[in-house]
Amino acid sequence: MENNVFWRKFLNSAWEIAKIVIIASVIVLPIRYFLFQPFIVKGESMMPNYQNGNYLIIDEISYRFVEPKRGDVIVFKTEFIAGYEGDRFIKRIMALPGETIEVKNNKVTITKGEEIINIDETKYLPGVETIGDIKKTLGNDEYFVMGDNRKYSFDSRVWGVLPKKDIVGKVFLRLLPIDKLNLATAPIY
Repeated sequence: MENNVFWRKFLNSAWEIAKIVIIASVIVLPIRYFLFQPFIVKGESMMPNYQNGNYLIIDEISYRFVEPKRGDVIVFKTEFIAGYEGDRFIKRIMALPGETIEVKNNKVTITKGEEIINIDETKYLPGVETIGDIKKTLGNDEYFVMGDNRKYSFDSRVWGVLPKKDIVGKVFLRLLPIDKLNLATAPIY
């Protein structure tokens, strides 16, 4: 009789644990796979703002309702970059669809119709050197992205424009290291 009581208690406990796991999975998995995704920074192309090993949370849903904007730090798939298929990169959006970007003499200039925007990044990138000599007009659903560490970033200056379809999402939150915990904000140009 004691043996039956033991197994009944054991099965009840196991069923309670299984219910908790099932409920947690139903809640957590959709959030993890459709709304927010973790991302660990590898490399130094986003220094000084994001360092190698930073643990970020990527917002995958916002761009379904609003368009990406200049200054957003995004994560994207690299299927279109030969030799990097299956990787994910982190970069900052510099130019939007329909705009012309020019990098010349250590300056970044955006032309949007008749408007000319001289990008001043000294507030969030002190001492930045944007090397290169490129002028590119973006088509529909094309973005020009660059790393914050411009001297050492493999970005649109090298491999061209980023198709919108390859954007995974934007950086929402830096979780680690804990002393740098913060919500991501885009600079205003």
